[in-house]
Amino acid sequence: MDYNIGDIVRTKKQHPCGSKLWEITRIGVDFKLKCQGCEHVVTLPREKAIKIITKIEKRAEE
Repeated sequence: MDYNIGDIVRTKKQHPCGSKLWEITRIGVDFKLKCQGCEHVVTLPREKAIKIITKIEKRAEE
């Protein structure tokens, strides 16, 4: 899949706040994701981020 900054993605497991939706805020060697429920920010290695993302809910407007 092709990911862009600003995309809203769904993950396999939910965040403790109950949300499965995350916004991609950084792409590179690491992905930075912001929870859409509580706005918590996490940084994950690219390989792990690609494994946990199931689909793109909303594409960023370009």
